[in-house]
Amino acid sequence: MVDPVTSRRLIHAALYIGLVLVVLFLRMLPINPVSDGFPGPDLTLALTLAWVMRRPDYLPAPLIVAAFLLEDFMYWRPIGLWTLIVLGGTEFLRAREESSRDLPFVLEAVLIGTVMIGMLIANRFILGLVMVEQPPLGRELLRMLATFVAYPFVVALSALAFGLRRAAPGEVDDLGRPL
Repeated sequence: MVDPVTSRRLIHAALYIGLVLVVLFLRMLPINPVSDGFPGPDLTLALTLAWVMRRPDYLPAPLIVAAFLLEDFMYWRPIGLWTLIVLGGTEFLRAREESSRDLPFVLEAVLIGTVMIGMLIANRFILGLVMVEQPPLGRELLRMLATFVAYPFVVALSALAFGLRRAAPGEVDDLGRPL
């Protein structure tokens, strides 16, 4: 018999993987005939950051690694680099989750934007260091801007559709353990 806390975590982990697979599938569809247009947001990154800011216990590090490694393979990125950078960014946010619970959404968005820019800089620096061809900087900045703009919508969808919200200060789970 599985306790309610563990079953809730497993359900949200399966939901996260399902959403990542749907986003991956939709990005692979050839529905944009113009490849030079405005790049779309990285919804997997926005979803991951939103869930880590809301309920980091629902999204363990191996799940994040699995999702982004799959993306690395599917999008022909250097295997593991973006995964490691995203893992570093999410662990940075996870370590600050308790102190950021009472942040207003505007400050949370500034924190998320700063982390995304830091991840982009780290990625470009490492790719430049090993002299790997990189996508144009403008296109990458536009993708991060689109991800930043999509972040509030991902947070709202996660809250409304999946009931994902921040744990209140002092909140305990069904077994009396602090969140």
